[in-house]
Amino acid sequence: MLQPILHKLSTQRIVLASGSPRRKQILANIGLKFEVVPSTFEENLDESSFDTPQDYARETALRKTMEVASRLDGPQRPDLIIGADTVVALGNQILEKPNSTRHAFEILSNLSGKTHMVHTGVVLLTRYHTQESSSDPFKIVQFYESTEVTFAELSTDVINGYIDTGEPMDKAGGYGIQALGGTFVSGIHGDYYNVMGFPLHHFCKQLVNLYS
Repeated sequence: MLQPILHKLSTQRIVLASGSPRRKQILANIGLKFEVVPSTFEENLDESSFDTPQDYARETALRKTMEVASRLDGPQRPDLIIGADTVVALGNQILEKPNSTRHAFEILSNLSGKTHMVHTGVVLLTRYHTQESSSDPFKIVQFYESTEVTFAELSTDVINGYIDTGEPMDKAGGYGIQALGGTFVSGIHGDYYNVMGFPLHHFCKQLVNLYS
């Protein structure tokens, strides 16, 4: 999908404002050349102040991306900065990364036999090139993607065995679809890569719009 604009992208300094190995892998797999500069933004926004989990993910992604942009400001600032934030939500309740094994058990028990949503907010900061807009160094493009995921019924032994692997502890919603957690998924509607943490197709559409 990016083939017609790869020659343009190859001349750009592109930064991924995330330390997520999954986002890095997804972007590297499509041949995108980029640097990784993880954001130091403390993800402490008040979830209750947002109408929807999507709004929360979009705003967190924006704050993370702008933090990196502020550190890289100057004559050599990047042409494109990519930021993202992924949340797992059961209804309007956001399920964050587990803070303990007990918390992980609670999250996975709640997801067992139910359908939940994975929302990823994405922010693209691109450099302005026109004299009229030189006072503002970046153009901001924001979007989000939502994917529906259904879990099978999980027994206590299965949940505890999964927690013992350590995999749930650094992942939103307490599971990783790309690894052992994928065995729990009985159905998915939407972008698989979005559940991994980055909506690849939607991202490519936005890049084509920006660089065509």
